Amino acid sequence: MADAGPLRVLHVSQPNAGGVAVYVGQAVADQRRRGWEVAVACPSGGDLAARCAAAGVPWFNWDAHRAPGPATPLEALRLRRLVRGFEPDVVHLHSSKAGLAGRLPGRPCGVPTIFQPHGWSWLAATGRQDVVSRIWERRAARRADALVCVGEGELREGMRAGVRGPFRLVRNGVDRRRFGPADAPARLAARTRLGLPAAAPLAVCVGRLTRQKAQDVLVAAWPEVTARCPSARLAIIGDGEDRDALRRRGVPGVRFVEAVQDPRDWLAAANVVVLPSRWEGLPLTALEALATGRSLVGTDIPGIAEVVRPGLGALVPVDDPGALADAMAARLLFPGVAEREGRAAAEAAAAYDIAETMARLAAVTREIARGGSPLPDGASRELAEATTAEAQLLGADVLAGSEVLAMSGAGRAGLPGGTGGGFAGAAGAAGEAGAGDGAALDADGSGFDADGSGFGADGAGFGADGGGVEAGEPAG
Repeated sequence: MADAGPLRVLHVSQPNAGGVAVYVGQAVADQRRRGWEVAVACPSGGDLAARCAAAGVPWFNWDAHRAPGPATPLEALRLRRLVRGFEPDVVHLHSSKAGLAGRLPGRPCGVPTIFQPHGWSWLAATGRQDVVSRIWERRAARRADALVCVGEGELREGMRAGVRGPFRLVRNGVDRRRFGPADAPARLAARTRLGLPAAAPLAVCVGRLTRQKAQDVLVAAWPEVTARCPSARLAIIGDGEDRDALRRRGVPGVRFVEAVQDPRDWLAAANVVVLPSRWEGLPLTALEALATGRSLVGTDIPGIAEVVRPGLGALVPVDDPGALADAMAARLLFPGVAEREGRAAAEAAAAYDIAETMARLAAVTREIARGGSPLPDGASRELAEATTAEAQLLGADVLAGSEVLAMSGAGRAGLPGGTGGGFAGAAGAAGEAGAGDGAALDADGSGFDADGSGFGADGAGFGADGGGVEAGEPAG
């Protein structure tokens, strides 16, 4: 148990780029300013290591694939060795893959542990993998001292899925010193720097080019936009596995731009910012667009709907190119609509200040290190009670009684033994490495199974076929 002095915190992240990397970079920079000893473990590549260097935070190379597979037990073993070497007061696991490796077979080396999904693992899964993923998250929730959700939508999704554990609501935030309202002269200056036409209606989408972010739907919608507004342009900024396929479609008026560490010019240049995602936690791009004073068009999903309230933009159904085109065209043809929404968005951004986010995260981290829990605030308590009542009406396996209050910081309530028959009961997956808790990684850290081969007898779930919890792409 840590005393009142500076903490030692090890942040573990896979992915090493995108919104999660931005968040981890912000968190470690803030905690270093607090005088804490902070380090990050993540794979090489991406931009997270560079963000650590800029913050003066050491980085450890944790060799881990993005999706679960046969190598996951060895990745978990390597992570345990890093934890032993750094000797942190708290281990903070970011996203579903780090949450998987870091909680096999339990808390890393017995150290107090925070898990932050940044989008639940089952959101990317289908069929049997969806079932396995949900059961794993229910079981593994007992192996964290705090489950930090970045928004109300993410917390509600976890509770509806039957995840039991000490939830904490720590909403994502935006640095409004960096992202400020961009007026007409600022838009023109940004377009000049980017080599864009001064007056062309412009929609911008920033994010990894993946199934999650659904740029395929955006590209499919764009011809309908240009049929109504021929001078409109679309800029898609980001890298990812879908980039080549999207470019091959050759849709006129669409420009693909490599990922940028600083999206401010692109947001400032836009008339409207588009988020066609299939699932999200609470996207930083949406908050950055708000702070820049830009109208948002996004899908009606948890995480985006939490940000895009009436008067700030439009929400459309997932996988609906026609509705997406209608919402974009309405703002590109009539820029006054987007301008009004943008001004309201800039005002709304005040509710998502990064300083408050980091203060809350630091409070949770310190209390977990001390073995305690912060008291719940009124908003968190109301959210817990409302979500529990709703889920009970739907017949879901949800938190109850003192466990509900634990999600908002009331304390670590006692957790029941099993959930849904345990991870081993899902779709034939063996669930726990080797024989189970304690047997998987023994005292000398020698491995998971006799042959180190993985999780299930038939390789289902995380095993030899590389199927994994997520359908090839973690949600975080």
